[in-house]
Amino acid sequence: MIGARPLLVVLGTTASGKSEIAVRLAERFGGEIVGCDSMQVYRGFVLGTGAPGPELRARAPHHLIGVADPAADFSLGEYVRLAAASLAALEAAGRRAIVAGGTGLYLRGLLRGVFEGPRRDEALRARLVEAGDEHGAGYLHAMLRRVDPASARRLPPRDRQRIVRALEVFFATRRPMSEQIASHGFREERWRAVKIGLTMPRALLSERIEQRIERFFEAGWEDEVRGLLASGLPETANAWKALGYREVARLVRGEIGREEGGQSIARETRKYAKRQMTWFRREPGVVWFEHGGTPPWNAIEAFVGEAR
Repeated sequence: MIGARPLLVVLGTTASGKSEIAVRLAERFGGEIVGCDSMQVYRGFVLGTGAPGPELRARAPHHLIGVADPAADFSLGEYVRLAAASLAALEAAGRRAIVAGGTGLYLRGLLRGVFEGPRRDEALRARLVEAGDEHGAGYLHAMLRRVDPASARRLPPRDRQRIVRALEVFFATRRPMSEQIASHGFREERWRAVKIGLTMPRALLSERIEQRIERFFEAGWEDEVRGLLASGLPETANAWKALGYREVARLVRGEIGREEGGQSIARETRKYAKRQMTWFRREPGVVWFEHGGTPPWNAIEAFVGEAR
């Protein structure tokens, strides 16, 4: 098991208060924050992903925020390698690592390892993407259903990045990716971890989600998206799957109004928060702190102090 001291892990749904608690833990225990969010890794995707702003980043160093090219796919394996390197560097420097974010798959991969599979085959990937562009969104998903039904059931037809990877693994190995993952399994956790979960009543979370979206718009979310569109970033890029970005792109093009766009984003964010909580409830060893808008810092600080 790696590391002399346990990692501090702050998890929970979007809008649950993770960022502030992570920074306070870094301040209190001499630490730095390693992001665990599949969309905050992309450069330029700041406001709508809830990435830590200048004030939080001035209070504590952050890693794995805005490090990936949004025009390229960023994989779970890449995240695990970069995060593990950050944790090793912090350990060597005598700094406490606080892993914070809402992507449960990234946390599981970091703690327990991942199925790596064959190396990327850029020529094959290009042919698959071209076939998807030519025949429509459902074509690659239908192909996956034929060769790897279990992966097809797990992946929605719009998740082209992971569909292409599953097809790539099959054509490279002639074995379904789902079968290889099942036989690989997940190891015991490589790092000891003190896991802090933040939760709140559903009605309050819904209200906070709506307030959060309004703050994003007030801070210039539309201008951020205009800049991304003007940069030539293809709207097929995986980064555009970040919550709300496709709706804001439609809004700045005049295809929908602000009220319709905001309602759609809030609705999808609530669905996402429900999926996050379903995932995190299965995460072992989490100590949950429910709150009514202000996370119970004193209780969290005392819990971490006892667990050190």
